[in-house]
Amino acid sequence: MSDQPRNHSLTRFVWLSITAAVVTIVLKMAAWRLTGSVGLLSDALESFVNLAGAMMALAMLTLAERPADESHAFGHGKAEYFSSGFEGLLILVAALGIGFSAVERLFNPQALHEVGPALAVSAVAGAVNYLTARTLLKVGEREHSITLEADARHLMTDVWTSVGVIGGVALVWLTGLWWIDPLIALVVAFNILFTGWQLLKRTADGMMDAALSADQIASINAALREVCGQEVSCKNLKTRLGGNVAFITLDVLVPASWSVQVGHDWCERIEAHLQTVVPNCRVTTHLEPRKTV
Repeated sequence: MSDQPRNHSLTRFVWLSITAAVVTIVLKMAAWRLTGSVGLLSDALESFVNLAGAMMALAMLTLAERPADESHAFGHGKAEYFSSGFEGLLILVAALGIGFSAVERLFNPQALHEVGPALAVSAVAGAVNYLTARTLLKVGEREHSITLEADARHLMTDVWTSVGVIGGVALVWLTGLWWIDPLIALVVAFNILFTGWQLLKRTADGMMDAALSADQIASINAALREVCGQEVSCKNLKTRLGGNVAFITLDVLVPASWSVQVGHDWCERIEAHLQTVVPNCRVTTHLEPRKTV
């Protein structure tokens, strides 16, 4: 059995997310106070969700990075799914809150004030989120961390939300059509609702030990064909994803006349080759004698 655990902490990137959330909350709340726009308020509320999600991510990522112990022989990687699930739920709650505020404003429209300065402040907040999201997404994909990926995708949703809100509020400012403001907030609510649903679905798949993607399984099968010779074959391939670790099990069939040492060497060779195809994988092989016809 082979394993390649993560050998460095990713929590510093979560601290980056927390810092960005605090900065954007201050900026977006200032923009809302300047204008009274429910669209800008919805954007600010989502930043509070970002902060809560980042705090949860910090706690769960710290737990996930603990080494395996007697009580958790396979490590603590699944703790990351609690973070992504929590963030998904927060997104759903935020979407409902924004939706209710938007509907109320539709029936009670209000004029906006100090729109120019407020839009400039919101643009700065959006830029902060964009740079943070790109950093987290790059690291999350490289390190196979669903926590960082979830946080990054949530932040990127916030970026597009900010773009839409800024454009919509500017349109309200130029046209004087105040009903556009709550309409934008409703669009924002539906957008982040979809993002929350996707996060919850991915979390459920991870908690239920869903298999690796079809592309990854195809890559594994291709790698097995590359490494196995005419006398060695593999069967009963099973996969699952636990946090940032991919678990792979399979049976290795060798000629019955081979010694245990020779068969074991082949298993080691197969495990090492699979680790070049699937990063952060734990491979378990079961050696079996191949029946002769």
